[in-house]
Amino acid sequence: MRPGADEEASGPQTVAAGQLRSFIERIERVQEDIDALSDDRKEIYAEAKATGFDTKAIRALVKMRKMDQAERQEAEAILDLYKHALGME
Repeated sequence: MRPGADEEASGPQTVAAGQLRSFIERIERVQEDIDALSDDRKEIYAEAKATGFDTKAIRALVKMRKMDQAERQEAEAILDLYKHALGME
């Protein structure tokens, strides 16, 4: 065995490979969590629909609640403008 061979086996490439593996595994775990939460969200929408709520309206409200007041007002103003231009009011 030549000098420094052990260093190569545990050198920068091995460390980088370990870090990469760690990142990939963490991403995979997070993706599993996201998938599980997505399934939970689908179940909630299905429950709301079975109770008689309009899920399109619920989705629109969820989207709107993510906006701050100024964004929401701007979106509503644009929608009103477009509806007026199409004679929908």
